[in-house]
Amino acid sequence: MPGRSKNQYGYIDIDDNVIATISGLSAMESYGIVGMASKNATDGFFELLKRDNLSKGVKIYTEKDEIIINLHVILQYGIKISVVAENIIEKVKFNVENLTGLKIKKVNVYVQGIRVEK
Repeated sequence: MPGRSKNQYGYIDIDDNVIATISGLSAMESYGIVGMASKNATDGFFELLKRDNLSKGVKIYTEKDEIIINLHVILQYGIKISVVAENIIEKVKFNVENLTGLKIKKVNVYVQGIRVEK
């Protein structure tokens, strides 16, 4: 169900894919994140998504006029997970609320893996 806001002229419906794309791009701006993760249904492994498919690592749930965003991410080794997750939450919430005008109820960050650089 798309996010909906009302103004003096009527309703504005914003599709979940738009919110997911904004969320994915906002998350990728944070320091320490390698990329978004998508679960491979056949073998249960998570794969790193390319920049074109960032919205696949984001799940959007709409409850009346509030939105819940679930982000599945892969982080860089050697960084403090709680600090990076907090930065991701703040950045995603700020950008989605400012760009869409919708109220974000909650942003959940699920760390699906850590990438070790060689």
